[in-house]
Amino acid sequence: MHKSISSSADWCAVRDDFPILREQSHGHPLIYFDSAATSQKPRAVIDALRHYYEHQNANVHRGLHLLSSRATEAYEESRRRVAEYIGAASADEIVFTRGTTESINLVAQAWGEKFIREGDVILLTEMEHHSNLVPWQLLAERTGARLRFVPVHDDGTLALDQLSSLLNSEVKLFAFTHISNSLGTINPVAELCAQAHAVGALALVDAAQSAGHLPIDVRELGCDFLAFSGHKMCGPTGIGALYGRAGILDSMPPWHGGGEMIVSVRLEKSAFKKAPHRFEAGTPNIAGAIGLAAAIDYIEGIGRPAIFEHDSHLARYAAERLTELPGMRVFGPTEERGALVGFVIDAAHPHDLTTFADQYGLALRGGHHCNQPLMRRFGVPGTTRASFYFYNTTQEIDRMIEILKAAVRFFS
Repeated sequence: MHKSISSSADWCAVRDDFPILREQSHGHPLIYFDSAATSQKPRAVIDALRHYYEHQNANVHRGLHLLSSRATEAYEESRRRVAEYIGAASADEIVFTRGTTESINLVAQAWGEKFIREGDVILLTEMEHHSNLVPWQLLAERTGARLRFVPVHDDGTLALDQLSSLLNSEVKLFAFTHISNSLGTINPVAELCAQAHAVGALALVDAAQSAGHLPIDVRELGCDFLAFSGHKMCGPTGIGALYGRAGILDSMPPWHGGGEMIVSVRLEKSAFKKAPHRFEAGTPNIAGAIGLAAAIDYIEGIGRPAIFEHDSHLARYAAERLTELPGMRVFGPTEERGALVGFVIDAAHPHDLTTFADQYGLALRGGHHCNQPLMRRFGVPGTTRASFYFYNTTQEIDRMIEILKAAVRFFS
């Protein structure tokens, strides 16, 4: 059931909902600081998946028998839950995909191939994840369009003072991340969308790092597309969603061809369903969609405002404590940031540091985080990233600092 948002949460009780947090890692209690890569799953989501396979498992939309009806009802109810979660006007504005990457590729190929022409400009930022960069590079190569980038300041924020010269009538799409997966920067989405519309461009938001952490209302933000992944917000892997404004989705041709997305098929030509079903060829990830709806119910039971406050506190606390270490460089804004901290230490390469930490049960991530151009911008091969969620604690951060101090001694 959908629960009302609470103003506070029992964070210890929340931790008990995640079975994997009781695991041992190399003989130590697991400290999982890699939620920006994928979050852990609460029992409620695991149970929802089991319930589907035990009581509802059948293909959707195509059968007249009881199990197919159950599966279809649960699948479409999941679509309605996603629409409600992000403030969409209708469930028809929600396309189920494998995640953020597939959602952006869908837009780049279905919308981009129809509406982008030679000489058009696609505006991005220097902090984009490869998932919001490579699809546009491929589109530009196919169409002769040009890419343009908003620079990033040394403090990890966008150079918005340059936006007026970059965002002009040549730009047909402005695609940008809501929260940087390497810097933790929270971008002013509503402002950026409004500026895109002022020059006649559409706006696409990569919400992979924000959808599970803070309230999102696509109509208030004013975006035309928004993409996110279920696995970063307590849901299963292999499921995500693309929001697209109804009129825009209806103007887009199908992306994949096959069963389910058609009205009729003749040997020479086919007629296709309206959005969103025209974009969901074949058997969808039914269990994943149901698991995503269960994750949404779970998150809403805690309340996204409470989650954002908790996660932001952890990130600020970690950033402050990391400065105690010698040779430390912390990336990203010093004030408000998303639920992660990226850093480098003079004593060790990020891969070595992450491997050392793992021996003490601390799960960090080291590397370029699918942000190679951003890493070059800051002159580093990669960073070590600690990313948090509402099941983490300041005590775990204190333990991380102890382990990192031991790493500095070891590598020095």
